[in-house]
Amino acid sequence: MERVYYSINEAAAKTANDMMSFSDYKEGSKTAEYKGYVDRAYELADKIASARPDQADRVYSMAARYSKRMAEYTNRDIHIGCMCPSVMISGAGNFPVRKKEKQNQAWDKNYQFFNETQAIIAKMESIWRGKEIIKSSDEDAIEKLEERLESLKDIQERMKAANKAIRLKDTEKGNEQLRDMGYSDGQIKELREPDFCGRTGYPDYALQNNNANIHRIEGRIKELQVTKERGTLETENQFFKIVENTEAMRLQLFFDGKPDLEVREVLKSNGFRWAPSQNAWQRQLTNNARYALKQVVDKLKELQEA
Repeated sequence: MERVYYSINEAAAKTANDMMSFSDYKEGSKTAEYKGYVDRAYELADKIASARPDQADRVYSMAARYSKRMAEYTNRDIHIGCMCPSVMISGAGNFPVRKKEKQNQAWDKNYQFFNETQAIIAKMESIWRGKEIIKSSDEDAIEKLEERLESLKDIQERMKAANKAIRLKDTEKGNEQLRDMGYSDGQIKELREPDFCGRTGYPDYALQNNNANIHRIEGRIKELQVTKERGTLETENQFFKIVENTEAMRLQLFFDGKPDLEVREVLKSNGFRWAPSQNAWQRQLTNNARYALKQVVDKLKELQEA
């Protein structure tokens, strides 16, 4: 598949470099950096397409979207770099502190966009590994979630240990510990390279995000376990039969006939969808679904009394 690249503003990149650094700007370096990211996405897409041809169109589309977003990120990063010079370049006299604060805020926001864009690569990697979204209806959903949980915990401990090694005063000793953890010299250099905020190693937000994912999966495992242990339940009210189908992990509503349009709108607005194969209105079986069910019943009672 032909690779799609977008243009990078090299002239502005030179200006931003001159405002932030005493080093000369190497013509084309920002474009090369951008293409390096994009090539990684296309190389992964090539690998997936070769092994799983049925996924080819999908992953090449993802790579093209990644290319566009990375161009947006890169050009925006360049633009932000032109907003305010470094104090080392301009000098401290009459330095525009407020402008620098706005620049830093813009960088933070753009870096968040960068991280969101990297989720495309993560998704492609999950396709390559065959580990996409774990559905609650999967027979071994709990086992899969437990495996993912252990993986996230390992990543958390690895990031914490790497940061501890990087902060050692004895740099060589810290590097040796990182090598013992399996980091290459190139990866160690990258970890020690300060980002735009001067942070080295894994930033706090990376640990916080990973920890939030750990808690989210722990909660999902607990909810699935409770639901599975309770088994399938059936109840009825004046409107429909309710089935908590723990095998399919669906909350299902069965009507005697086709509901009126007004009733169908209530169901849809609360996340229920018609499943012809089940002859039921259903949504994933969660606590949120149970709350939505209560909302449906309350609304139908209102309609009945109107």
